[in-house]
Amino acid sequence: MSVRWIDALTGSLEQKKKYKEIVARLDGLPDPYAGTARAFTRYFVYYGAIPDGATLVDLFAGFADLWERAAADATPLGDVIGDDPVAFAEEFVRAYRSKEWIDKERARLVQAIDAALSDEERMS
Repeated sequence: MSVRWIDALTGSLEQKKKYKEIVARLDGLPDPYAGTARAFTRYFVYYGAIPDGATLVDLFAGFADLWERAAADATPLGDVIGDDPVAFAEEFVRAYRSKEWIDKERARLVQAIDAALSDEERMS
């Protein structure tokens, strides 16, 4: 009972423990992987597209797995990130997000534009 009460006030203690373990994993990477991973994790937090603590922990765990594999294989940073680090970061976060209210509006926008293009084509 008290654990639930504490979790309600401060967030899940288990998630905080896992988060700290993941951060320790990332900090334990050799450079340049550790510095790169720190830069991305900072961006993830400021990007703000992570809906809850459980998703954040899952995302960081997946990210730690990625960089540990890259470091173990000595994969060049550019081969992991590609040419655009922002696009890489935002695509990585997108893989962990669930459906959002804007997804429905995006689909509605695409449908409206498709209908307008069809009307335009029919009139010409």
